Amino acid sequence: MVQGIKSGDLDQFDMKILEALSDDGRLSVLQLSKQVGLSKTPCQARLKRLIEDGYILGFRATLNPTKLGLEHIAFTEVKLSDTREKALEDFNAAVRKIKEVEECHMIAGSFDYLLKVRTTDIRKYRRVLGEKISSLPSVSNTSTYVVMQSVKDTGI
Repeated sequence: MVQGIKSGDLDQFDMKILEALSDDGRLSVLQLSKQVGLSKTPCQARLKRLIEDGYILGFRATLNPTKLGLEHIAFTEVKLSDTREKALEDFNAAVRKIKEVEECHMIAGSFDYLLKVRTTDIRKYRRVLGEKISSLPSVSNTSTYVVMQSVKDTGI
């Protein structure tokens, strides 16, 4: 279910399109139009508008991390020694280049960033932490929380 959209921004058909595509991004326009109750041409026009207006950022395959041997997940708290705007920009640019970092969020609290890091095992995570994350601009210290089980991991 798509949540967080203010009423009036989108109508019921737009919401149905977003919900259908969030469940299955590979739907053809014809399949999508049948599912949401519109003919093909208006459905295609709405889909184009939703993409152009930034409601749909793109389409991608959701990979199975277990099949790929990427079952180890750790959340890493990162505290920076410098939080001026330039330091934050430098950190942001550098962390985007680390492929093992799936998510990076700036946090309001006792640390500055929370990273979701996925690797094959704890040894690989230790190398990523020591060689990549700890070497990022302005990193002063880190704390790690290892995931024992993912109970819910769906995104939007």
